[in-house]
Amino acid sequence: MKNRNILLLTFVLGTVIFTACKIAYSFTGASIAPTVKTFSVNYFPNRAKLVNPNLSQTFTDGLQEKLIRQTSLSQITDNGDLEFSGQITEYDVRPMNIQQGDIAAQNRLTVGLKVKYVNNKDHAQDWEKSFSAFADFDSNSSLSSVENDLVTEIVKQLTDDVFNASIANW
Repeated sequence: MKNRNILLLTFVLGTVIFTACKIAYSFTGASIAPTVKTFSVNYFPNRAKLVNPNLSQTFTDGLQEKLIRQTSLSQITDNGDLEFSGQITEYDVRPMNIQQGDIAAQNRLTVGLKVKYVNNKDHAQDWEKSFSAFADFDSNSSLSSVENDLVTEIVKQLTDDVFNASIANW
């Protein structure tokens, strides 16, 4: 009987200790304070000189999807605990790998954006940063023939970078 009481007491104390010490682990590297429950992503207007008409919506949707998939936060329209806003500042194609005869072997599509991140639970983590990503394509291909795939690749890079700078604190 005495051993049973000791075992029961050990179990109860162990349960109390383990439930009191809550540590959040994540395979994504996300470190979110327990008080943060929501996020909002404002539409990112395209202010670049050259405009892809779908890029603003593609990036905005991509960032929202990344946050939904890789965190337990709920998305709300405005005034989330974490707020993302900004604008697309660059959409540019440049020749790369110039060869003999001043002919480019490849072209590079670059997308740049400015992001403002506001953590309404801890304003010490707020920031404004610029991000840029690119993808190269063969100069024998026209931009219009490869643009959708390139934009998909670049948006993935940019959403990863914004996620890592904000949620993963990298």
